[in-house]
Amino acid sequence: MSKTASVGEKIPAQPGPKDAPESADAVIPGAGPTVRPGERPTVKLREDGPEEPPRYAPEWLQLREPADASARAHDLLDPLRIRLANLPGKAGVAVHDIGCGTGSMGRWLAPLLDGAQHWILHDRDPYLLHFAAVASPRSAADGSRVTVETRRGDVGRLTAHALAGASLVTASALLDVLTREEVDALAAACAGAGVPALLTLSVAGRVDLTPSHPLDTEITEAFNAHQRRTGLLGPDAVNAACEAFSERGATVLVHPSPWRLGPAESELTAQWLRGWVGAAVEQRPELRERAERYLEERLAACAAGELRVVVHHSDLLALCRPTDGVA
Repeated sequence: MSKTASVGEKIPAQPGPKDAPESADAVIPGAGPTVRPGERPTVKLREDGPEEPPRYAPEWLQLREPADASARAHDLLDPLRIRLANLPGKAGVAVHDIGCGTGSMGRWLAPLLDGAQHWILHDRDPYLLHFAAVASPRSAADGSRVTVETRRGDVGRLTAHALAGASLVTASALLDVLTREEVDALAAACAGAGVPALLTLSVAGRVDLTPSHPLDTEITEAFNAHQRRTGLLGPDAVNAACEAFSERGATVLVHPSPWRLGPAESELTAQWLRGWVGAAVEQRPELRERAERYLEERLAACAAGELRVVVHHSDLLALCRPTDGVA
């Protein structure tokens, strides 16, 4: 990451996400999918133990929210709706949103589903949880009521018992910052409770930049290696999740969900570039001199409206076998 800000910088409490950084060269704390060596991702939540600084700044989560909403795969919603429509009773659905951040997943999904909904929002950061609750949608697609509650906890401790009564588990940008053991635990919890899981925006390890540059491939490979450090799955996450859910009898559907960034998304593109290149250099310090020139050129093209980027992600819907005989 840039020397101007660190990923783990403490963000003071405030009414809502701040505006963009004062300097165009500043990096929003937490911008880009990187962490310092030894840090755990924000989705590694803990109910006790020493307090940790927030993993992502709300500014970064706010900046990426429109691109996330545009990218998520609508093709997975029909099979999800069919499953939810077959739930017993008419009391509505209970959705557990894991690593919810500022609540963008709920703001996207709740208005696309019919029926009363109760969202249980999980994150380790109490400020993000507060913002997610305050900014949550209040009505479903058909005008039914949407309610929320917040919980702090550890995704590694998620069990079938904790999901008792759940109708759906959701997460966004989660799988690629988990280990294989954590993905297995998530799949086991969902399968044990018979709950479907909609897991969106996992990095796929591919980036397309137009115009191209000779260093694109090298930066991509270094970034992917950085994503896999310390046992994290990075771009291998979707395949690992498919295996974990399939082994437990789930039907798994995967659909691409790329960010498509052009001149209208230049602020997001610039922040993403700084995080992407910074992670590559952290992984391979010998790239620093060339990468600095590369980043300067890419940021100039971005500012001029001449750069287009496709950041490939995948969305996954795991339809776990119901435990109560529901189809």
